[in-house]
Amino acid sequence: MQNIDKLLLKHWKHKKFRHLQKEIIKKVINKEDILALLPTGGGKSLCFQLPAIAMEGICIVISPLIALMQDQVTKLKSLGIISAYINSTLKKREIDIILDNCIYGKTKLLYVSPERLKSKLFIERFKKMNISFIAVDEAHCISQWGYDFRPSYLNIAELRKIKPNIGFIALTATATPKVVIDIQNKLLFKKHNTVQKSFYRHNLSYRVIRSDSKLDILRNNLSKQGESSIIYVRSRRKCVEISEYLNKRGYNSTYYHAGINNKQRKQIQENWINNKTNIIVATNAFGMGIDKANV
Repeated sequence: MQNIDKLLLKHWKHKKFRHLQKEIIKKVINKEDILALLPTGGGKSLCFQLPAIAMEGICIVISPLIALMQDQVTKLKSLGIISAYINSTLKKREIDIILDNCIYGKTKLLYVSPERLKSKLFIERFKKMNISFIAVDEAHCISQWGYDFRPSYLNIAELRKIKPNIGFIALTATATPKVVIDIQNKLLFKKHNTVQKSFYRHNLSYRVIRSDSKLDILRNNLSKQGESSIIYVRSRRKCVEISEYLNKRGYNSTYYHAGINNKQRKQIQENWINNKTNIIVATNAFGMGIDKANV
């Protein structure tokens, strides 16, 4: 495991989680099915990215959000790791080229949505790929007891019929005991196998503030000096209204929701990641898995 130690030291400096990551990575390399429960910021992505680099073949990463795919692929490419994603922003010809590279090229990680698994084009190319393992990110989405159930997650286990010997790693920071069992059952784990770390985060706090004016409280808690923030609201209309309200008062904000076209959403996300925009007012279409240290 010397190479894994070196990779962990290179890519992850937090000793608190390194021993746990090493345990998970060993199981992935040994082709064991494994469910990893780690808190946000606990280095979940490295638990599949590092073995993907170390192993022969390509890792298929099943991820629920376009923003999450783009964020991780951008960072992998910046490290010189050949990776790609397929989503609804791409044309058929672009998808064709990406899938060909997954078969005949040197792509190490391919990110797809669970809905993509129903595509005949993907399935036919998947049959020809040299798969190292399957990674299921935000795996709580598979469970009927999960907070964000997506039916397409139930199709993931169908990949075992095509390649029975591949291993699965499922990852989440959100799982009750029932969800932990359900994830493993739905993914047809050969045996239950869970590695877990406490979800406690010493650097996070929760506050409930009661007020007659939410907007006044909001302004009092925001900085005009470049601090990076996300404000979550329940509707697309509120995204626009609150962003416009803040901009009129000297804040640097924009809004993000599923009704914005893909090109605009990508640009909005990039501007926020690169600190060109300080504040995002968003529905829950934004933010899952986004790695930004100064939020």
